[in-house]
Amino acid sequence: MPPRLRLSSPRALRPIGCQRLFCEFDISTTIRYASAAAATTPTPSVEQMTISPPPIARFPPSQPPSHRKPEYRRSQLLRQYTSLIRTTPLMLFVQHDNLQSVEWAAIRRELSKAMQKVDAQIAAEGRSAPVLAPHIKVQIIQTSIFEVALRIVEYFRPDKSILQNAQSPSAVDPATQTAAEICLSGSRDDPTLTHDLSRAAQSAVRHLKGKHELSTVLVGPIAVLSIPHMSPEHLKAALSVLAPKAFGFPAPTRRANPDWHEFSVQNGLNKLNILAARMDNEVVDADQMKWVGSIEGGLDGLRSQLVMTLQSMGSSITRTLEGASKSLYLTLEGRRTALEDEQKEASGRKAV
Repeated sequence: MPPRLRLSSPRALRPIGCQRLFCEFDISTTIRYASAAAATTPTPSVEQMTISPPPIARFPPSQPPSHRKPEYRRSQLLRQYTSLIRTTPLMLFVQHDNLQSVEWAAIRRELSKAMQKVDAQIAAEGRSAPVLAPHIKVQIIQTSIFEVALRIVEYFRPDKSILQNAQSPSAVDPATQTAAEICLSGSRDDPTLTHDLSRAAQSAVRHLKGKHELSTVLVGPIAVLSIPHMSPEHLKAALSVLAPKAFGFPAPTRRANPDWHEFSVQNGLNKLNILAARMDNEVVDADQMKWVGSIEGGLDGLRSQLVMTLQSMGSSITRTLEGASKSLYLTLEGRRTALEDEQKEASGRKAV
């Protein structure tokens, strides 16, 4: 078998003269284009050479630098909890003890059915109220992160001047910034960053650890029932499902709701304990929850009771003022008639 011949590349098979011609062409073309670019490029001015360029942002505007890394699960939970606290005026804090998934599913089912009944009753009465049943949820929370979220929402109040500077970045002239400001801009130490994951928010609430009213409640396994609207009727329905005996509300009867009396539901409810509630940024206990749940007609009923109270108060004040004026009028009329009688008697004596 004849030996194999090594074939070189086509460029290597070219003659030496052709290789030299291609090299000279490449070099001359490069020199010509470089000289043309240098001739067309304008010379920078003195101001451009003396003024330092503005700092390059290391983070996109949609994701500002954070004290906590936003890709971590703890950071995402903190943002979720702060949003939940700001947008939910009514929350129930429930302590649970080793509930199984079947028991959680049964309890959520009964809560959903009770809330749907309340929405149907409100719609049948012709009242204009939002449908809340699809938005009422029960979720297990991380107590340590939720406590930090509570402190940020309750106690962190950024300065208005900082917020104005953060909202109008064009007002800051990079030419007048100091070296320290240039280093801080675009970093997580920037004081104009006031979002929930910023270093300013973390530093402002760090010394307030354990001082919130709910800090003593957020111990152990805790679940939160969130109602996105202040509705006493939905609160009553939730308490009637979760703990009817503790709050004095009637429990669902076996004929009306036989599913509530199932073993999985009752066994799960025995493992729950309602600790407290948060209503309109205020922490309330069991007695206050019972009073709010006993309001007939919801907020509309409470407003009508307030109007009736004010009207009765106004009518009572009117009657009181009218009574004083009437008594004064009767007194003066009686005195006038007495004086007229005396004058008549005196004139009769003179005539005699």
